[in-house]
Amino acid sequence: MDSGDTTWLLVSTALVMLMTPGVALFYGGMVRRKNLVSTLMMSFGAMALGGVLWVLIGYSLGFGNDINGLIGGLNFFGLNGVGQDPSDTYATTVPHLAFMMFQGMFAIISLALITGAVVERIRFSALLMFGALWLCLIYSPIAHWVWGDGGWLFNLGVLDFAGGTVVHINAGVSAMALVLALGARRGFLKEQMEPNNLPMVMLGAALLWFGWFGFNGGSALTAGGLASNAFVTTNTAAASAALCWIFLSWRHRRPSLLGAVTGAVAGLVAITPAAGFVTPMAAIAIGAVAALVCYGAMIFKIKRGFDDSLDVMAVHGVGGIWGALATGIFASLAVNSAGADGLLSGNVELFLKQALGVAVTAGFAFGGSFIIAKVVDKLVGLRVKEPEELIGLDIAQHAERAYGGSIR
Repeated sequence: MDSGDTTWLLVSTALVMLMTPGVALFYGGMVRRKNLVSTLMMSFGAMALGGVLWVLIGYSLGFGNDINGLIGGLNFFGLNGVGQDPSDTYATTVPHLAFMMFQGMFAIISLALITGAVVERIRFSALLMFGALWLCLIYSPIAHWVWGDGGWLFNLGVLDFAGGTVVHINAGVSAMALVLALGARRGFLKEQMEPNNLPMVMLGAALLWFGWFGFNGGSALTAGGLASNAFVTTNTAAASAALCWIFLSWRHRRPSLLGAVTGAVAGLVAITPAAGFVTPMAAIAIGAVAALVCYGAMIFKIKRGFDDSLDVMAVHGVGGIWGALATGIFASLAVNSAGADGLLSGNVELFLKQALGVAVTAGFAFGGSFIIAKVVDKLVGLRVKEPEELIGLDIAQHAERAYGGSIR
């Protein structure tokens, strides 16, 4: 047991927990005023739902005894055998409970990220049902593939330092499947749908940037040089992407705050799988390219009439895909001896493994999430009725207003 490692992991866990309220504010400020409470509630609901499901079964499915490389067994069900002593397998210098909780925060924020694609028209009850099934049937198996002892992508040598594949590709592609099952908002591309509170958006993005130091730095699982490298690459990629997005938006002669913070988040997403495998100089390139590809994905989405409300696929899905591939390009054994050299060092094999990890994760997440969405639609109905959508989900689903008190 190492007290320094334990302290760092507990602090990192708290930082990652703070990211979900950050997501709530980031998303909440971007929706219309009549749907602000509903959007905040989705992220808070993810914290409640995920916080219970993870300790009951999610951790066991993700990190329990391996079953054919595909999923964990039920040996950790209800945290059986997960206590104050370190695990023999995972993060062996900290209490097993600390590692479990750190991983739980990743599961929670992954579900919260999905909500941004379907705000302003999904039933809250349907979201909770989808979320419960998704955490158990999609998130936990993918976490086992990539991070679990015996997971098939882990054994293959696919690298994902802090969740570019497990969290961001998974959430982005799952969000896209849910959008296709749900349909576009009433009036999409015909009515103005302006953000209700840009200062809230910036505050949410700032909390995300702050929390991401725990997200990526904590994934080193030790308080040392590797965590420091992840810290620096995280900040560098975010800054690079934000700066690049500002320059891109200058094409319209008015660099926007919304664009700048979106760029920062895109850079944070892209560096996530690479943070502990690449140098700070590589992080500059990773962040800049993330801004370019995510910006292009948002324009493509609009031209295709695809109503991913808050650009979850464009930022998290596309940014995560680029980050996973970038890991295969820029990874260096000089940074992390437990990793591998990438394409720039002549290792084509790592890049191909990363591409395979992207493909299978995206395929499983999309297909599985679409099926879950259809099942939930049959059981309770995914979408609110048209009058509820018109009046806004704050009143229709929660009997509250963001500004002005509750409805009596």
